[in-house]
Amino acid sequence: MADRMNENSPEWVDVSQLRLGLFIELDLGWMAHPFPSSRFKISSVKQIAAIRDLGVKRVRFLSAKSDPDAVASTDWLPSPSMGQTSDPLPVQAIDAGFKETRQRQLRVMTLEEQKQSLIACERMFAEAARQSKRVMDQVLTEPQMAADQCRALIRGYVDDMSCDGEIAIRLLSQNMGGSANTHPVNVTVLCLLLGRALGLSQNEMCDLGVAATLHDMGKLELPTRVHEFEADFSPFDLKHYQSHVDLGVLMAERMALSEAARIAIAQHHELEDGSGFPLRAKGGQIGLLSKILVLVNRYENLCNHGRPEKAITPHEALALIFAQLRSQFDEKVLNSFIRMMGIYPPGSIIEFLDGRHALVVSVNSSRPLRPRVIVYDPLTPKSEALILDLEQASEVNIRRSLKPSSLSSAAWDYFLPRKRICYFFERSIDPTLLREEK
Repeated sequence: MADRMNENSPEWVDVSQLRLGLFIELDLGWMAHPFPSSRFKISSVKQIAAIRDLGVKRVRFLSAKSDPDAVASTDWLPSPSMGQTSDPLPVQAIDAGFKETRQRQLRVMTLEEQKQSLIACERMFAEAARQSKRVMDQVLTEPQMAADQCRALIRGYVDDMSCDGEIAIRLLSQNMGGSANTHPVNVTVLCLLLGRALGLSQNEMCDLGVAATLHDMGKLELPTRVHEFEADFSPFDLKHYQSHVDLGVLMAERMALSEAARIAIAQHHELEDGSGFPLRAKGGQIGLLSKILVLVNRYENLCNHGRPEKAITPHEALALIFAQLRSQFDEKVLNSFIRMMGIYPPGSIIEFLDGRHALVVSVNSSRPLRPRVIVYDPLTPKSEALILDLEQASEVNIRRSLKPSSLSSAAWDYFLPRKRICYFFERSIDPTLLREEK
């Protein structure tokens, strides 16, 4: 057995001898089992039960990738190369057909659930974008009506987030509309999630959400050419651009927004080190709601720059803020934001230690270090790719984040990296790689 322990070639084990910690390989088509990959380390008894339920009598495992305790307690079987003449996975033909059909159905059901979950989030985001646009369209002509509609919109968000369970931050498709429609929704959703993580009261959450939705409304009275900050602005254009803050405050007063919401709008470009505008407030002069809005607005603008060629990835945006811009933001707010978003926020392209690439599609705001991802697998059609929850795949570890441009053309097509990063939230269900049979 000691000699075998040094080999990297697969060994065989009877399914009755399966243990937690064994790294196994299934000789079945990807539609014939419910796992995102045919090679994985067993991490739950439900996985063992599902493997036995496949109808196979033995499976291959790699001792080098398995936990030592699991290998030591396993009775190995002779491999086919050592004289085994029977089928390595002997099953009755009828039973095998039944099991394969059943597992195919389970996989199809899982894929459909994932599809419907994404569709539901995209519909809510699209409706939020439409309502946000409707509010902005009425700000100048019917300020009171716009304020009422905005408050109703935010109360809906806050009610949806007021659950005892965990919430996941979900990456949406790239067909969610342009910057003018998606920016307020992205900022509002992330502000409210961060406010929730910081323990804000319901009233504070509502004030924060209203301010986040309306923070840029002063730009409605400015020419389009100064809506987005540019480093080469002339002094005149820079002053013109910065005036959107004061214009927004005047509009907030006409809308009779709460004092807290007005202050957040007035301070949404003030920075902790005093380098912001228009008043160069610093530290304790800036309110908590403002500190949240300042940080989220900066992150969103880095990911979704007015000029797409200048946009950076979510991972790069967090790294830049933490490494180079940290003094501009409140330490507690920044740390909470990083914990909430994770090191690899949704939309990040990552590389595993084994060299595989994946797209982060969802992060549980309470367990952000093990996101949910779609793994690039050239043997699996991208329309059939299951979402892999790294929380349930302890053998999979992230090596680094990648720029989308570093991907192969095939992987690029598989992931279709987003030109715009759009986020929404959904209730987080305790994930598992396996479905329990009803």
